[in-house]
Amino acid sequence: MILPIVAYGDPVLKRKGKDITKEYPKLKELLDNMFETMYNAMGVGLAAPQIGLPIRLFLVDTSPFAEDENLTSEEQLQLKNFKKVFINAEIIEETGDEWAFNEGCLSIPDVREDVYRHPNITITYFDENFNKHAETFDGLIARVIQHEYDHIEGVLFTDKLSSFKKRLIKSRLANISKGKINVDYRMRFPNQKKMR
Repeated sequence: MILPIVAYGDPVLKRKGKDITKEYPKLKELLDNMFETMYNAMGVGLAAPQIGLPIRLFLVDTSPFAEDENLTSEEQLQLKNFKKVFINAEIIEETGDEWAFNEGCLSIPDVREDVYRHPNITITYFDENFNKHAETFDGLIARVIQHEYDHIEGVLFTDKLSSFKKRLIKSRLANISKGKINVDYRMRFPNQKKMR
């Protein structure tokens, strides 16, 4: 089932998520719905707060990035085959010189800005079967994970922008929170009862 994506301005996007247990109700159904919602919106990641749930859960599928012809065939293959669920994730370490990449977010449609992030991360998490992992990722995969991880920490990519950039996009963000935007996927706007 395709779920509505929570728009910028909703307080759930600024809350730090809570850990869950494997007894979390209908977890498999939730994950299926989140993947369906993400694919419908042409996303590469989706975090539970973006569908209104303040829990430490996000998923990533970087296969759309594999189409980039500027990447090596090895990088393309790595991106094409990267699809994971992250539950109760904790980033242990971020290393390397920060680099800029133009990011967007399904909760903040039509706003894209360069965000600086570390190229390498080490993260612990549980998968959908509640097996624990500790892994290191780099490049675009690390970036997508960091972006989604920020969501479960109550941080948006716009929070990482300079005050000057924030002033430039302020009115666009206000319009998103009021529902004054056209998107081709379902969204839930703050202070609106109906869903689009």
